[in-house]
Amino acid sequence: MVRGASSSVKIGASSSAKLVIICISLLGFALIADFLYASSSSSSSSYSSSLWNSQPSSHSSTLVVPLNDKKKKKKRVLADAYADLDGPDLKWEKMATAPVPRLDGAAIQIQDQLFVFAGYGTIDYVHSHVDIYNFTDNTWGGRFDMPKEMAHSHLGMVTDGRYIYIVTGQYGPQCRGPTARTFVLDTVTKQWEDLPPLPVPRYAPATQLWRGRLHVMGGSKENRHTPGIEHWSLAVKDGKPLEKEWRTEIPIPRGGPHRSCIVIDDRLYVLGGQEGDFMAKPGSPIFKCSRRMEVVYTDVYMLDDDMKWKVLPPMPKPNSHIEFAWIVVNNSIVIVGGTTEKHPETKKMVLNGEVVQFNLNTLKWSVIGKLPFRVKTTLVGFWNGWLYFTSGQRDKGPDDPSPKKVIGEVWRTKLKLNDV
Repeated sequence: MVRGASSSVKIGASSSAKLVIICISLLGFALIADFLYASSSSSSSSYSSSLWNSQPSSHSSTLVVPLNDKKKKKKRVLADAYADLDGPDLKWEKMATAPVPRLDGAAIQIQDQLFVFAGYGTIDYVHSHVDIYNFTDNTWGGRFDMPKEMAHSHLGMVTDGRYIYIVTGQYGPQCRGPTARTFVLDTVTKQWEDLPPLPVPRYAPATQLWRGRLHVMGGSKENRHTPGIEHWSLAVKDGKPLEKEWRTEIPIPRGGPHRSCIVIDDRLYVLGGQEGDFMAKPGSPIFKCSRRMEVVYTDVYMLDDDMKWKVLPPMPKPNSHIEFAWIVVNNSIVIVGGTTEKHPETKKMVLNGEVVQFNLNTLKWSVIGKLPFRVKTTLVGFWNGWLYFTSGQRDKGPDDPSPKKVIGEVWRTKLKLNDV
């Protein structure tokens, strides 16, 4: 009996020791998992539900970050890739607010009207209609629905002055998948028609009309993260396809979404953009967005008469989310806001707050003004000497360039260009 009791005590002690080790291991695993989740949540903040809360409006010219040392006395001014660039202050006037706020929407100007499409209202809700802003009387009106099958964000879009061509994009909220469907809108009759689907779906491809063909290039592939370099074109006229299938063209030198794509004097330009983007969290039933590594760049390319890409002077700082944030005035490209490389300390997305000009006569860039706040995916128009922007996602405040509130505000300023 004594021997049996002694054996029982040893077995119990051994079991207890094993149990303690298992518990400690599980606790360590939980702490590591919690740390990784917190890091992921922090880096994903620009797509979290907190984005849609209101925050005070203001702007600063520089961004200073304390060094993480023991004395905490030294400070470091961030590199130009992250910090605001110097530029003149502009006098901005607030106009009539849009009927709904929009993030990752699209806009096309035809004469004195700005057609504003789709976009996120919140991360869990997307718009499926068009609103129209009239620059002459500065009012909103004329809302009408989009086709049910049409994408709600990350659209490729361009106009010939009457017909608006809409190519591919993301269908639904959060980080849902893309569609290959394409459409054309007659802005006079407000009627929609189908076009041949793109060979494969894309997110936010560079899109333009050039030499009678609808050109679509780059963007993100079906997983929303991998950059695509493919380039297709389709012959179109007066809102009608002249071919049944898209033609393969010369690939773009660098792939990715969220770029400006512009035709001036029979030359096609592609500016800025990024490689990588948010992806859907594996196994998430709502395709919840999860951030991945992104690289934002300054690249400027031009497609010339020989159908070869040429490299032009880079942008003043990396810039993305600018696909509808541009206008052309007096042989200059003007770009408003955007995003740049992520913050080196917080790893959060950094918004841009500058208005920049690329003078095609001199091939020189300049900062011609500052916005009332930093903003990305804003929608831009120009009428009677006034530069307008509306919608997008603004910063948290003058000292925090990370994204926060989705807006529907309309602002304008008299545009003054540099001659050099």
